[in-house]
Amino acid sequence: MRARLRECASLAISFLFLIGVLTSTGPVLAEERGRVTNLPLPRYVSLKAAEGNVRRGPSLSHRIDWVYTRRGVPLQITAEFGHWRQVRDRDGAGGWVHYSLLSGVRTVIVDQDMLPLLRAPRPESEVLAKAEAGVIARLGECSIDWCRISADGAAGWVPKAAIWGVDADEIRE
Repeated sequence: MRARLRECASLAISFLFLIGVLTSTGPVLAEERGRVTNLPLPRYVSLKAAEGNVRRGPSLSHRIDWVYTRRGVPLQITAEFGHWRQVRDRDGAGGWVHYSLLSGVRTVIVDQDMLPLLRAPRPESEVLAKAEAGVIARLGECSIDWCRISADGAAGWVPKAAIWGVDADEIRE
């Protein structure tokens, strides 16, 4: 009888351990994908329109919380629901935007004032131009620490840490 009780207890503990493993929120082994597009989440996009309503929920019946007024502003998509994408900006503010207002064209916002755009991805490289904080630039290629950006006819390499709109571990060719 004791052996049977021990066996049941052992089985119950194993079952609870398995449930814990399957429902844990530990490191994700596989990349999360959007249910609508099957594209990676989170991912960066930009605002295609000159204005974009940010709503409290994913439909026209939800209240507009604010309006983005800069074409090209980079946004990070964190969720998908039908034709709606949940986004957040560099300040962490978020809401739902209709997918037709978004573009796959990658842009970044310069976080550092008078950021030097360099000829090569090295700190000692020649300065080609400088970008003010808040400038929206097109994102080009990125190495582990550097990205090439362009804005208003100027282009150059900048440290990845000085811009928002690209993941720290993202590499682009």
